[in-house]
Order: sequence, then structure tokens, then C-alpha cells
Amino acid sequence: MTGTDTIADPIYRTDALIAQDIDAYLETHQHKTMLRFITCGSVDDGKSTLIGRLLYDSKMIFEDQLAALESDSRKVGTQGQEIDFALLVDGLAAEREQGITIDVAYRFFNTEKRKFIVADCPGHEQYTRNMVTGASTADLAVILIDARKGVLVQTRRHSYLCHLIGIRNIVLAVNKMDLVDYDPAVFDAIVKDYGEFARSIGIDSFTAMPISGFRGDNITTRSANTPWYDGPTLIDHLETVEVRTAGDQARPFRMPVQWVNRPNLDFRGFSGLIASGSVRPGDAVRVLPSGKTSTVSRIVTLEGDRDAAVAGQSVTLCLADEIDCSRGDVIALSDDPPQVSSQFEATIVWMDDDALLPGRSYWLKIGTQSVSATVQAPKYVVNVNTMEHLAAKTLDLNAIGVAEVATDRPITFEPYADNRTLGGFILIDKITNRTVGAGMLHFALRRAQNVHWQATDIGREQHAQMKNQVPRILWFTGLSGAGKSTIANEVEKRLHLMNRHTFLLDGDNVRHGLNKDLGFTEADRIENIRRVGEVAKLMADAGLIVLTAFISPFRAEREMVRRMLPEGEFIEIHVDTPIEVAEARDVKGLYRKARAGQLKNFTGIDSPYEAPENPEVRVNTAEMTAEEAADHIVRAIMPLK
Repeated sequence: MTGTDTIADPIYRTDALIAQDIDAYLETHQHKTMLRFITCGSVDDGKSTLIGRLLYDSKMIFEDQLAALESDSRKVGTQGQEIDFALLVDGLAAEREQGITIDVAYRFFNTEKRKFIVADCPGHEQYTRNMVTGASTADLAVILIDARKGVLVQTRRHSYLCHLIGIRNIVLAVNKMDLVDYDPAVFDAIVKDYGEFARSIGIDSFTAMPISGFRGDNITTRSANTPWYDGPTLIDHLETVEVRTAGDQARPFRMPVQWVNRPNLDFRGFSGLIASGSVRPGDAVRVLPSGKTSTVSRIVTLEGDRDAAVAGQSVTLCLADEIDCSRGDVIALSDDPPQVSSQFEATIVWMDDDALLPGRSYWLKIGTQSVSATVQAPKYVVNVNTMEHLAAKTLDLNAIGVAEVATDRPITFEPYADNRTLGGFILIDKITNRTVGAGMLHFALRRAQNVHWQATDIGREQHAQMKNQVPRILWFTGLSGAGKSTIANEVEKRLHLMNRHTFLLDGDNVRHGLNKDLGFTEADRIENIRRVGEVAKLMADAGLIVLTAFISPFRAEREMVRRMLPEGEFIEIHVDTPIEVAEARDVKGLYRKARAGQLKNFTGIDSPYEAPENPEVRVNTAEMTAEEAADHIVRAIMPLK
């Protein structure tokens, strides 16, 4: 009997049930459990072929699809005149041309016992970010290894990422056994090699099986070509492995609020997907981060009220008390709530071509919460081959590192190891809206728990009233030599004559003291503006009108300072001077040095300047004097009280 001869369908006998009793079939299908799994590994290990084989054997292919598959196999297939099952999954033209997977492909199929969603993840290192996306919702990972090649770098990388993301069900599928004559010694050597690596990264157990995705060996039925193997077939294992939902239901109740449901004056409910635990009417709950408590009065669904709800179900909870609760809040057990903090240690997988800029403000999305966050320089990055911790100043594409993360306000969380929903997050670039990183929270930093905001009786309103003015930050930005400091000085003189209480923070002056430890790399420039923004905010809280004259080349940092203040108190002033005019002035000789290569990271030469898109005030010093510009600015910002 050949490997192909083993393809049978004793476990796919739903056709007969459909013909006999469609209602019984639908009832059975409705109550099947769902398993999400991924296939991953190195390039050309046979991931797409394996999924194609599963779809083919589970009879999830329509006749027209099968005809197209046979035609495509002859035209662009890699298996000669035989069916190339990978073409069922590789949908992009570039994938078919190169015979590789680029994007994550999701496919659905089912057997008599279970429903499945499988993600075919790319093997190329440059597409590791796509693999992380596919693994983030998976309960099981099938790590494929080409029997001819053994354990490779990407095998280790994907295994480490799967373990890091929290996948505890690992299948080691030694594929293409037909190309090594089903030699058990080859299989045993690969399992031993992988086992040593797996233990080094904390994978305690895995299920190893010899397969051939192309020939069908040990996929749906036991193969006569591997009589020395007495373990389960792949589909047997997938049908019987425990899914994560069962474990989630045993944990304390957590539900991130996705939507406040208020169809009329008589109904107010809080809708969301239960992340863990169970809930019943009458349960005492707490809304975080506010800490307000109440009890559950109703559990509402589209089918009607429920007596209970568990992890994995989407419901609307009605509370007995009118308490403040909105999207991003978390409803939890009153006597066992999750933690709340604003500073954390986290593992981050960087997914963007542009490296992490420590100190830059990114959007952080965790559950239904979205906050502004900064990431510090990593403590270390992980070498996935040796598990060695290496020093690094940033995170490059596909790097995995541990770093401290700070959010602009407290968020509700749990360690990722305990709760994926409240412990896993993504980072989004505020300018491009690209997802740049994915992370897993470890714990809250102790200093976040030890430092609390001290309330004072005299606040910013009282300080402003005493000075008879509205606090403002007049943020002057522009190229070096544009005239920022000169114009800011002229503006302050005019405000002084108007009896306004002011203070001027100048870029050069600040670097003599507060920021003298910073250079001019992108990371240092970001930190420079962050510190200045914090100081300027404190001065504004004291009721002052603060003038700042900094190149501040990046929009993200200027927006970060804007969000520190009440609406209308941040006035962005673009000193819009063409670079040729600024360079012609060159009062400090900086452009000349930058052109000669003697001064690195100089804005406008070898470091970018991101001009404001919609500043409150714009002045062009090529067309007006500093005095005229100052007059224009003062008129534009009036009244000041």
C-alpha cells in the first residue's frame, strides 16, 4: 500500500447524515467545538501543501475549485503532473510564481467531531510579522520540518514565538518523509534535536509525528509506510486536543466593554466578549479602572436573557446601579479584579521596517482600551538561535526584545501568561497608522505602584486666575536658522509689555542643563522634546504663558505635547523658512559642517524635518522681519484671557 492509498474518509461521513436528517446534521454541527491552529516553520517545509491536503481530504473543495486546482497544478504547480495542494492556499500571484507563502491565509474546514480555522503562516524571515498575526489567536501550532533539512533557524524562531505568544499545544510534524524513504532514524534524530531546543525555551511537551502532506501519510489515516510509528494521525490529534476556551472558563470573570448599548431611555447595557470566567445575574462586579462596584441584573443576548454566560460568548450585561462605564473599561469580579497600572515590563516583537524609536509616543491597543504609550530602549533582545540576551538600543524588524512601557493613563491588565486579552497589545504608529509591534505584558513596575498623584488645594485654575491670564504653550518649530529663538524673544518682549507672565524655553539653553546628557540621534531628539514638553506643562500648570523655541523635527512629538494640555492651550507656530534661506544665514556654521560630513544627524541635511500640516500660526521669515513676525503672532493669539 502506498502513501496515497491511505487516503480515506471514514471520519468524514457527514454526507450520509445530511441525506438522512438535515436538521440532525445542523444541530450536531452547531455544537461542535472550534479549534484555531497555525502551520509554521521554515521556507518550503510544506505548510501550504499540508493545509491543501486537509481541505482536500475533508471534502471542503467544490467541483469547480478542484477542476481549477488540477488546471493550475499543470500550469504553475511544483509537483509535475500531480495535484499541487499548496495552490489551494497560496492565493497571491507572487506566492504562486515563487512557490512560497507571503501573507497569512486563513481556511475553514470541519470533520464530524470539530470545526477548524487554520492559518497558513509564511516561512520567510522578512514575513515573520505576518506569522505573529496568525499565531495571536491560535490554540495549537503545527511546526513543520522538512525531513531532508532538519531543524532550521526559522523553525527555532517560529517555535519561540509560538511559545512566547502562549500556544501550549505544539505538534512537530516531520514532513516529506516520502523523500527520505520513511527512515525512522531520520525522524528520531530530528525529534531529538528539536526536543533539546524546545526544552531550552520552556516547551515542556510536544507531539511529534512523521507525515507527508503531499502523499497523505498519517494525515487522516495511519500510513503503512511508517509501521514503526504508533502515535495518532494529525487529524485525530486535532480533533481531540483540548481547546483554550475550557481553561479560560475556569479563570476569574473578565469582560472588556466594547460598546455601551443604549437603544432607549429604559435600557442601558454593556456589550463585549467575555475574555475569561463566567458570570450570572446577581454576581457582584467591579468596573475598572474606576473601581466602581455593582451587581449584574441581566445577561442579554440576541436570543434572549441568559441565566449564565462563559468565556468566548458575546453578551450585554445590565448592572443594578447607574455607574460610569464606557468602551475600554473592564467588568470583573468584585472580589478578584485584574490589576491597574501605567508602567510595565513587556516582551515586544517589532513588526515594522522602521526601527523602534525609544521615547516616541505610539498608540497602544490592549483589549478594547486604546492609550498613548512610550517604549524605552530595550533591556535586551533575544537571539532565537542561542536564546542569548544581547544588548541593544532599539528594536529592528523581527527583533524580539524586553523593554519598559509607560502609558499616559492607567490601564486594566493581567500578565499575558494569565490572560491573552488583557495582557497582549499592539503598537500603532500615530502618523502612518501602521501596526509596528506586538507585545506581551509581564508585570507592572513597582515604581508605578509606589508613586501616586498627590492632590493639592491650589491648582492650575487658581494659578491662572491670580495671573489674570489663560495658560498657553507657544510652540515655535522650524529648521535651524529659521529664526525661532529671535522671534520667540520678540514675542515675549511684547507679552511682557502687556503685563503677561511668561517664560521662554530655548533649545540651546535647555541643552546646557536639563538636557545636556542628550545627543542628536532620533531617540535623543525625541527624549529632548519629551522632557521639554513635561517642563512646559508644569509651567503652564503654574499659570504661565510658555514660549518654546526648538527645531522639534517630528510631528509625533509635537502632537504628544499637544495632548498633554487642555484643548486650545497648545499653539503650534511654524517658523516657515525655506532651507536655502536658513542655510544662507548659517549664523552658527552648522550647515557648512553638516554638508562637509563633520556634523551628523543634522535636520534638513541627513535627518528629516516634518513640517506642521495645520499649525495655528505660520510665519515666513523670508518675507517678513522678526518684528513683523512677532506682531503677527501676538495678534493671532489674542485675547490672552
